[in-house]
Amino acid sequence: MKKKKTIVAFQGERGAFSELAAVQLLGEKIQLLPCERFEQMFRALQDGAADAAVVPIENTLHGSVHENYDHLLNFNLKIVAETSVRIVHNLIVPPGTRFAGVKHVYSHPVALNQCLKFFAAHPRLEKKTFYDTAGSVKMIMAELPAGAAAIASSLAAANYGGQILKASIEDDRKNFTRFFLLRRPDFPLAKSKAPSKVSLVFTTKNSPGSLFRALAALALRDISLVKIESRPMRGRPWEYLFYLDFLGHVDDPHVQHALAHLDEVSDLLRVLGCYPAAEPES
Repeated sequence: MKKKKTIVAFQGERGAFSELAAVQLLGEKIQLLPCERFEQMFRALQDGAADAAVVPIENTLHGSVHENYDHLLNFNLKIVAETSVRIVHNLIVPPGTRFAGVKHVYSHPVALNQCLKFFAAHPRLEKKTFYDTAGSVKMIMAELPAGAAAIASSLAAANYGGQILKASIEDDRKNFTRFFLLRRPDFPLAKSKAPSKVSLVFTTKNSPGSLFRALAALALRDISLVKIESRPMRGRPWEYLFYLDFLGHVDDPHVQHALAHLDEVSDLLRVLGCYPAAEPES
């Protein structure tokens, strides 16, 4: 019997950087489910329309994707892996278009802002915001607006038959986006020999020393904290959720003791996932 392909939801059109992350995480023998919005992607996985979801969580230049931190709390899904994708932006046009004929450049606003040196060098070009990098390529190839180009990945150019007019026009070559691979809670996890990372969210009372006592649960056990992120709590002004990533495995005794300690001093504690730590970018 032919093995069923894993259905992977992601936000954006085919050729988005999330698709590159999905291939890095799961290989090319997958079935892709593009979603217009992040919430739609989370819901597709939770409701069973997808087997997995690939979620951008932070970028080295623009920081965290705050909406997805909120979704991680609101949906009952778990992080099972992570990866980083080097963001390479390309100027893409319909075949035969010359650079002198380009007047308008479409892309997601984040992508446009990551190519400001290119626009400064070519002030005649007008930036046009679009909902998605790959979607901007799909649009110019389908509608062929006069003088239009798009900024997106080389995969988007290949998918829609676009021509890369200028490659790697991003300002910073150290531009990476970190992605999570999500599964439903009942997904069985294979054991890995790679160093592990734990992601969790907690809240504490708004009182002096409460955050210090919470973080001490990790520090007292020499657990390496690699990220902390605060997010406002909806409906509770000036109170915050704290998202943490630290190195370790939930089966390690010292991690179990740390989580038990943290649970005692917090109002809410939820482990979002334990997964192999990705290799650092170079």
